[in-house]
Amino acid sequence: MGATDLTDPTGPPSAGSARATDAAGSAGSAVSAGEMLFARRLDGVRIAYDVVPGDRPILLVHGFASTGHVTWVGTGWVRALQDAGRGVITVDLRGHGRSDKPHRSIDYLPRQLAADLVVVLDTLGLEQVDVVAYSMGSRVAAAFARLAPERVRRLVLGGAGPDELFETWHPDAVRRFVTDGTVSADPSIMAVLGAAITAGADREALVACVGGVAGSSLDVPAEIPVLYVAGGADSIPAGVADLARARGSEYLELAGRDHVNTLTSREFKRAALRFLA
Repeated sequence: MGATDLTDPTGPPSAGSARATDAAGSAGSAVSAGEMLFARRLDGVRIAYDVVPGDRPILLVHGFASTGHVTWVGTGWVRALQDAGRGVITVDLRGHGRSDKPHRSIDYLPRQLAADLVVVLDTLGLEQVDVVAYSMGSRVAAAFARLAPERVRRLVLGGAGPDELFETWHPDAVRRFVTDGTVSADPSIMAVLGAAITAGADREALVACVGGVAGSSLDVPAEIPVLYVAGGADSIPAGVADLARARGSEYLELAGRDHVNTLTSREFKRAALRFLA
């Protein structure tokens, strides 16, 4: 498999899969459990991923308390990219979906989440990809670009701005809500975490992820082109238009779209495909 083609994901990894990129040990191996595919970090953490074969693969990175399937399959992204002839890689970030769920905040620092993406690419034998990410996933993708800029051709970052939401949450309020349902004065804690808990998410992993990601940067190396996308009715990516302007990057605002339905926008998909052409 080359850097610009995705064929059989169950085939042997290329020589590039032996690459180590961080002190924590990011080189890994492929693990298959039934039809589920995993990349394994040297510390044993397994990262679940799925592949749609095609040309010039695009890596899709979901947000907090979601999965690759919910964010990218359910909203039509995988089909749209497949119809355009592009290969697709979706991952379940650690702490989410089928991936392993450590319970320490240090295991969710952006560098660790980024190294997980490197391992997935190494396992598939891919040297470089385009990336589309959303919400918290945009911060993970930005960290990926900082950790391994040579692995990223272009980035589409949606639903995120210069201010990181978790940094505004008091850790004790998060812990109390997750542990016993104590309602915080900050309604966003209940709105974001409540839905995840109802869906059966690992509570300790949620708390650890919030602690690890809090305050993470959206900075991307200057040499990597970025398209920023935000819903006009979404307050979470506040300030992203100014960020794009200061960086000299492209910016798309989707009128009337909020943080949830921005993902379903056909205009978003078309813009991403044009930018990544």
